[in-house]
Amino acid sequence: MFDVALRRFVDPALIRVAGWIANTRMSANMLTIGGAGLALSAAFFVAQSNFTAALGFILLNRIVDGLDGAVARINGPTELGGYLDTICDYIFYIAIPVAFGFIDPVNHIPALLLVASFTLTAVSFLAFAAIAARRPRDDGAHGPKALIYSTGLMEGAETISFFVLFCLLPSFFPTLAIIFAALCLLTVVQRFIRAAKSFD
Repeated sequence: MFDVALRRFVDPALIRVAGWIANTRMSANMLTIGGAGLALSAAFFVAQSNFTAALGFILLNRIVDGLDGAVARINGPTELGGYLDTICDYIFYIAIPVAFGFIDPVNHIPALLLVASFTLTAVSFLAFAAIAARRPRDDGAHGPKALIYSTGLMEGAETISFFVLFCLLPSFFPTLAIIFAALCLLTVVQRFIRAAKSFD
């Protein structure tokens, strides 16, 4: 929901750093894989109930996730890079709630519901992108992307906000996870309505 607005503030800094990285031997794909490693590290620290370290790795993951796309735009995006970026994003999205599910039996069902809602939002997002690719009408609001993005209530910025809250208020994970899952389901409905209006 806020991703497009935040791009105006975040992109200039990312582009400056990405320009320096692009002059090194580090590729966008290397950053993407490194970001997945940061995501798994964050999940590991969540499972150890070290929420301060987990929060640090979550924030580092998001910085690297922004940089890999910026480097790719400088060096030239590739289809493999777009594919890898999508896979690694969902490694991050799934690993964090699964880790919270491990640390307390009270978290099991909320974590399961949240991962299930992520699955539905992923399917709604990817199905829309696959069909929209046949009729390219992307407005470019999300910047150059490997996929045509369908804007929704719950996007990257909102996901990170909830993950940060999980780490700051771990005892409230069950409540926060259920709220997040419900908002994800609203996003699925929102995309369904948009698809019904956009596709034959």
